[in-house]
Amino acid sequence: MTTTPPVKVGIVGLGRWAKVLTRAAAKSDKIRIVAGYSRSADKRAAFAKEMGVPAAPDMQTLLADPAIKGVILTVPNEQHLLMAEQVAQAGKHVYTEKPIAHTLEDGLRIAALEKQYGVTVTVGHSARLMAGVRIMREMIDRGELGRVAFMEANFSNERALELTRETWRWYKDRAPGGPLSQLAIHQFDVLHYLGGEISAVTSMASKLSPVGAEVDDQSMTLMKFADGKIGYVGSCWTSPGIFAVRVFGSKGLMHYEIDFGMWDTPDKLHITSTLYIQRGKDGYAKREEIKLPPSDMFCAELEMFAESCVTGEVRELTAYNGNVAVAVVNAALASLGRNGQYVKIADVIAETQSRI
Repeated sequence: MTTTPPVKVGIVGLGRWAKVLTRAAAKSDKIRIVAGYSRSADKRAAFAKEMGVPAAPDMQTLLADPAIKGVILTVPNEQHLLMAEQVAQAGKHVYTEKPIAHTLEDGLRIAALEKQYGVTVTVGHSARLMAGVRIMREMIDRGELGRVAFMEANFSNERALELTRETWRWYKDRAPGGPLSQLAIHQFDVLHYLGGEISAVTSMASKLSPVGAEVDDQSMTLMKFADGKIGYVGSCWTSPGIFAVRVFGSKGLMHYEIDFGMWDTPDKLHITSTLYIQRGKDGYAKREEIKLPPSDMFCAELEMFAESCVTGEVRELTAYNGNVAVAVVNAALASLGRNGQYVKIADVIAETQSRI
């Protein structure tokens, strides 16, 4: 019996999230991180010592290695385009953490790298890969919920209570909309996955944290989908952490909620998460708890990236889906500036494309 060797990739940007993904990759026999790079020599040395990944002395050396088929980018959002261009020019496949880029303009330029250089772009919207979300999609596709008419999601934590002027999330230009661009974007992608194309949004926001940061810290966005269903995504930056999704259909509803404290250890999420389906008219008393299987969203997304490096095709973590999530954020921000007016996603994308 022959086995396929793991795909060798590099990783650039050696902060906290690089460590999370490197630990996830170590659990897989499909991908292997063989080189890491940061502009900081101290970070390179520390990462190599802690994670056991050899450090590349410079970006050129990493990209010149013919054994490396793709590169994982865990650099700050505003550096995604610059680094993705270098990776694509070297003929390597690109993985960017979410969001695809700091701006939609940059995100669309990253998407264009695929045709320009014949590589793939994978975007790390891992939340859609959680076991509960996948089961929800399966139940929807099987018709278990009937016609889905309404969806709601919330991703909240206490980040705004901890902000200082030394943290980049303090500033509007780096974290537009506060939790809107930092947390709600996860749920925009999840509801896009569960509900299909999003046609328009309207949004409201507020600033209630006492620390005085520039950004809003409360956010609610109403969404209309192309098939007529509606939904909303809420995000509070001044409360204990929560990640929850609910889907309402003519035959039943489903609720999924994880322990946000386990986010960095997704292989353990199933232990404390909740998933149930409630059918018919009998209500709460006949909710059916659904046992969640073990899963690991970070390992799963990296294995998807490895597959793209081999096949030259991206499955669902596409640049398009990544850009839709950013476009929804931009539309919500535009709505805030227009006193809650509905803003069409297609208009946001078209207007941005016209400026490129």
